[in-house]
Amino acid sequence: MLSNLVLESESLNKILEGKNVPIEDYFQIFDASQKDGTELFKVAEKLRRKNKGNIVTFSKKAFFNIINLCKDTCSYCTYKAEPGEDKVSLMSKQNISELLQLSRKYKCVEALFVTGEKPEQKYPEARKWLKENGFSSTVEFLIDSSERALKEGLFPHTNAGNLTKDEMRELKKTNVSMGVMLENISERLSKKGMPHYLASSKNPKARLEVLKNSGQLSIPMTTGILVGIGETPHEIIDSLLAIKQLNEKFGNIQEVILQNFQPKPDTIMKDFPSTDENYFKTVVAMTRLMMPNMNIQIPPNLSPKSYQSFLSIGINDWGGISPLTPDFVNPEFTWPEINKVEKNSNDAGYDLKCRFPVYPEFMTMINTELKERMDSISDEGLVMESYWR
Repeated sequence: MLSNLVLESESLNKILEGKNVPIEDYFQIFDASQKDGTELFKVAEKLRRKNKGNIVTFSKKAFFNIINLCKDTCSYCTYKAEPGEDKVSLMSKQNISELLQLSRKYKCVEALFVTGEKPEQKYPEARKWLKENGFSSTVEFLIDSSERALKEGLFPHTNAGNLTKDEMRELKKTNVSMGVMLENISERLSKKGMPHYLASSKNPKARLEVLKNSGQLSIPMTTGILVGIGETPHEIIDSLLAIKQLNEKFGNIQEVILQNFQPKPDTIMKDFPSTDENYFKTVVAMTRLMMPNMNIQIPPNLSPKSYQSFLSIGINDWGGISPLTPDFVNPEFTWPEINKVEKNSNDAGYDLKCRFPVYPEFMTMINTELKERMDSISDEGLVMESYWR
């Protein structure tokens, strides 16, 4: 055991000095840190301070639950609805316009557009909804909604599953960033009895292809992993390594979201335990070690009693927080109030700043028109306080 601790310490020192270490060292650090994460957490905080200073960011958003019919079924998901259920969302163009106007009254900056995976491929109800709104595909609806958002002074960020390269190319014209969760690179999690068995779009190869296409298109991209859904620590490291390698090749991964599993009623995994917090913190700190310059986020509503403690182990962003709309993906967990998040961040020694859906260092990837819109209300790449407070 002593030799393992010595090797862990040597590897951590090399990482802190900016040196490369073999992948086996990351496995060893993870294994050792699950018993005692003190050294890992200290190094992660030093790397975070070195690369991100004392600022923690968030995006003030409105969540547009455009259509939650979805051709896939994930064992942990309550976002998906079936036709006839009360929670079905089929927003009209009028609904979009009304929520956009209300969003600006609440001084939201981001319009988060979320849909189920290719709903028109499975549901006649989705095809009927599209036809009634004058569209032939969900992506056409998203393009129209993005244009409306820009006119109202909000900046679109789209999460619509496995978009094709051509679809992403079209959405790039109006979206300052996009997102798709890798979730995990393990094929094992797609086998029978596992969380992604009935979700073909969650196949790692399919998700990696979307991320690769986003890199080729130079789209600022948000991705991340789910933690605590039955994966092994080695599968976590492999997943983070896949993201790291994609970013080294294309340089367009602007943020890594680390989302801890929380069981939800009426799902296959309703009796599965919540992610152990120490295990989750080890994953967060490991992400900072593996990607020292990355923007790393945890959703504060999924760790409501302890989210501020994650500032000391490597994160620098809270993701989107809405003063107006719920988290439709995790409706059981309400957003914390922004002023409370700010107080907790300040008490931990960090300044809270509002960002655009695209981080300052990635603004060179977006088109001139979108950048000019942001420049007019920005302060050193972040949102002017008068625009969002």
